Amino acid sequence: MSGQWEVVIGLEIHAQLATKSKIFSAASTAYGAEPNTQACLVDLGYPGVLPVLNAEVVRMAAKFGLAVNATVAPRSVFARKNYFYPDLPKGYQISQYELPIVEHGELFIADADGNEKRIGITRAHLEEDAGKSIHEGLDGYSGIDLNRAGTPLLEIVSEPDLSSAREAVAYMRKIHSIVRYLGISDGNMQEGSFRCDANVSVRPVGQDELGTRAEIKNLNSFRYVEKAINFEVERQIELIEDGGQVQQETRLYDSDKDETRSMRSKEEANDYRYFPDPDLLPVEIDAAYIEAVRATLPELPDAKQQRFIDDYGIREDDAAILTTSLLLADYFEAVAGATEGKAQGVANFIIGDLSSALNRDGLDIEQSPVSAKDLALMLDRIKDNTISGKIAKEVFEAMWAGEGTADEIIEARGLKQITDSSAIEAIVDNVIEANPGQVAEYKAGKDKLIGFFVGQVMKETGGKANPGQVNAILKDKLS
Repeated sequence: MSGQWEVVIGLEIHAQLATKSKIFSAASTAYGAEPNTQACLVDLGYPGVLPVLNAEVVRMAAKFGLAVNATVAPRSVFARKNYFYPDLPKGYQISQYELPIVEHGELFIADADGNEKRIGITRAHLEEDAGKSIHEGLDGYSGIDLNRAGTPLLEIVSEPDLSSAREAVAYMRKIHSIVRYLGISDGNMQEGSFRCDANVSVRPVGQDELGTRAEIKNLNSFRYVEKAINFEVERQIELIEDGGQVQQETRLYDSDKDETRSMRSKEEANDYRYFPDPDLLPVEIDAAYIEAVRATLPELPDAKQQRFIDDYGIREDDAAILTTSLLLADYFEAVAGATEGKAQGVANFIIGDLSSALNRDGLDIEQSPVSAKDLALMLDRIKDNTISGKIAKEVFEAMWAGEGTADEIIEARGLKQITDSSAIEAIVDNVIEANPGQVAEYKAGKDKLIGFFVGQVMKETGGKANPGQVNAILKDKLS
């Protein structure tokens, strides 16, 4: 909601399928090759060449359909979507129109109040990607790179069930997580493997009829999706309130200016003159095929999240974070299985210190310099009181820098925690004697000064005294 206006959003997500070859040719889909070195005669649209469907894309699409509780069509048809653009050498894109391979799915996200909200998935269809126009460094000219032409895409179309930019991002993240869990897409947004178009409209609260929508094309980060939608919502509301009308059009998001701008008037389906592709047979799938694909489904994010809550006893929010990525979830389970400490402590450290270090250095979890086994050993040293939680942060940073295992670092740096009560008592006595004013204030009722005394003792011991023992001894002596 925005004042008296209701926001209506639908997303069209394009997930590049993780096949080694293209959807209708044997050309490679590997990223980063020199322009036009991975485009064969089929991709280049030469006359007389025929497309041949890659069977793996059908399996991947069916896998996605089953994962979102959708119907996998027993018969789907490829169609030609006709339009002219320099990076589309055939003059048409092969897609699916009236009979897509997946229909009527769903997934669930949390709404603004934290309640579960169902988001319908209208369809998911297979199609080929177009090439890419290049404008930079060509001295006023444009170049065409057809390496992406024919790359297999699964276009996932939601119902207009999303009511805010935040919900749109939550939905997109959920789809991103699912396709990566399934292993059907690497979801790499920087390389264009996962992107979306957002259809945005507003209407007065209580009105059933949808407002005129604008489509924002090619959003390739969660942050840009949120910012682009928020800008577009405000633009449409201001336009209507000033007496204007929203035009149905395609817009682009300019991240430098944080604004959307008009690209072209929005085409309708009939503008593309869809018709079944005469060079491709219908795709027919029987029940046995679908059940064989169903048998390959992994544990999906929602199920894994609930299992983490039930089996490990960790907080719901933490389980949600740990299961956004399959590799992160696997790392957590490996650490939790190798340490004697509580799983919640493992979750806290991974979500806190480990994630901060990964973000700081721009690394993914699989690139972590600290293995699950080594992190488990360090957490065990907190549990057996060899080091304190505070010293563990120093040990972790040294492990991250490649200085060795937790035990090696603790030994080399002399970080072993002081747990000898008599030694701690002697230091506590010195601190109390040196601060008579604070002692008097504490005894007069300023209980919060206990933190001051703890800090002084920890300073005297270089942070090595056991905090629990320090607190207990201080409170006993000060009382």
